[in-house]
Amino acid sequence: MRRVEHVMGFPVSLRIDDEGDFETDFESDFEAAADAVFAWLREVDARFSPFKPDSEVSRYGRDELAEGELSADLTEVLGRCADLRSATGGAFDIRLPGRDLDPCAVVKGWSVQRAAELLTAAGARRFCLNAGGDVVVSGGPWRVGIRHPEQADRVCAVLAVTDGAVATSGQYERGDHILDGRTGRPATGLLSLTVVAPTLTEADETATAAFALGAEGPAWAAARTGCEIFAIDTAHRVLRTPGLPVA
Repeated sequence: MRRVEHVMGFPVSLRIDDEGDFETDFESDFEAAADAVFAWLREVDARFSPFKPDSEVSRYGRDELAEGELSADLTEVLGRCADLRSATGGAFDIRLPGRDLDPCAVVKGWSVQRAAELLTAAGARRFCLNAGGDVVVSGGPWRVGIRHPEQADRVCAVLAVTDGAVATSGQYERGDHILDGRTGRPATGLLSLTVVAPTLTEADETATAAFALGAEGPAWAAARTGCEIFAIDTAHRVLRTPGLPVA
């Protein structure tokens, strides 16, 4: 089964490869699970988008909600953001001067990982959920390409991932959107940084925080439990950990 929808500002594609008796409710169960996945992602967009003035994030950013009034989900996300800010010495920061509160760097991976867990709970064992190039897979091995940071029609590596997630941060899609919270200026030192981790929550937040750190980022990310990295710096050097699952 395959489905693609545009949600949260990027295309999200779902592929389920489980085999079964499609004369039974097997297929309809997965269709219902896919419906739940995209309904959850639309809910996240409505609740967490800093671009929607009535979202919970926007209201909290305007001090219309006290911490005790926040949902458990937003409290969890903000806690992860605070931990990353501390771990990076302020390089990762969702509260930059002159800018609205923006926890998207954590929300994306966290929410898509939750969506993957909905699939697992529905009985899916072999699937790939791709959210704007960040991927969580189950029951592989799946081949996941890392886009070349300067040549859009090429990949610079292909990974083989069985159960886990891959996330990449770079400037090639959205320009200088990742800022170093220590300076308030665009992060420098890296062209792209890819993280392989057990969950997309870990992979996505680690990739973004490491990119914000710049030249320090690859070593910082590689030291995090369960993370393997592939990075290209501005001198076009490739940095990778020995355990990276290259296909």
